[in-house]
Amino acid sequence: MGSGYAIKDILKYLPHRYPFIMIDRVLELEPEKRIVTLKNVTINEPFFQGHFPDDPIMPGVLILEAMAQSAGVLTYLSLPADQREVLIYFMAIERAKFRRMVVPGDQLRFEVEILKLRRKAVKGAGKAFVDGHLVAEAEMMASIGEK
Repeated sequence: MGSGYAIKDILKYLPHRYPFIMIDRVLELEPEKRIVTLKNVTINEPFFQGHFPDDPIMPGVLILEAMAQSAGVLTYLSLPADQREVLIYFMAIERAKFRRMVVPGDQLRFEVEILKLRRKAVKGAGKAFVDGHLVAEAEMMASIGEK
């Protein structure tokens, strides 16, 4: 499938909408294998009003959410076309680690790979980078809903 999915495409694959859509672009996609996505972090993000007004830092849980959304796009596009009218529900997170802070002006690059893909569940591993530096990593599981 190649690369180059913009936000209009991403919105076809995820049910999330503003202010909770956390990825801006898909750079690379290999169904059933891996995805690379981007999130541009700007001071206009609503969460910076409270986290923290004088020292804005992106909440780690939202970095993980963006990673999970990247995994959701990958999972959705890894399903056979006739099975894609489903929702994918975040179930579990393991081995989450945060290495550096993410601040306005950063561009997050997510690299997520599928570890196991079954009919009703998926397990993946993801890493988040800013300027080539690892900022977060985790393993995630999600259930694949029914039609």
